[in-house]
Amino acid sequence: MILFLKLAFLFSTGSLLGWCLEVLFRRYAHKKWINPGFLVGPCLPLYGFSLVTLYLLANIDVSFITDPRLEKLVLFIIMAICITLVEYIAGLIFIKGMKIKLWDYSDRWGNIQGIICPLFSFFWMILSAFYYFLIHPRILNELDWLTHHIEFSFVIGMYYGVLVIDIIHSFKVADKIRKIATEKQIVVRLENFKASVEQEKNEHLKFLFPLHNELSTMRKDIDLYYETEKERFEQKKAAYEAKKAEKLKKIENRRKNKT
Repeated sequence: MILFLKLAFLFSTGSLLGWCLEVLFRRYAHKKWINPGFLVGPCLPLYGFSLVTLYLLANIDVSFITDPRLEKLVLFIIMAICITLVEYIAGLIFIKGMKIKLWDYSDRWGNIQGIICPLFSFFWMILSAFYYFLIHPRILNELDWLTHHIEFSFVIGMYYGVLVIDIIHSFKVADKIRKIATEKQIVVRLENFKASVEQEKNEHLKFLFPLHNELSTMRKDIDLYYETEKERFEQKKAAYEAKKAEKLKKIENRRKNKT
């Protein structure tokens, strides 16, 4: 029971901190406040599962490696691999089951289905080292204290009660996206879909509810998204062809100069 409460607390903390990190990143990158992820509330479950994974793996025994520095490196690599696996499974479930792509690494080198890529696996390894040296040693006593106080259990229960309501609402919206995406035989990139939706709501409502809930309006939004994605694809294709033609022209000029 105590371990369950610890993991429940770590999941909620990781989900909240990950959400805050993503909000700040989007504010910096896009110059506006964007609610990241799939849920309405301040929760990104991927970060929650990742923090739980780091906590569990921090105690595994790799003492069979004699070099202390190599021992830590192997541990961080194992952590990064496990989190990358969690990321891949989560992304694949939504793509195959809901026709929704929560994130897209298609432009990154070495990506697999646009779900995972070496660059972000490396970031997970850095995050694992940060957690192991700076966070893990400091939270053990706090976790023990929290799990022995009944009021802590009450707060955690409230959090998960609200989370369940949020999940039910969000999956209802996702199911409507799935039905329309299945008809059109497409996979909806969530971030691009949010950006393409035109709404008449104020900024606060846009942040909390970036997607429409009505099926008819949702269908119009996806039609708009589809046309936007099609136009973006054509622009990328044209840019690629122009770059390819320029490269071939340079090669041809070099050949002429040599002769």
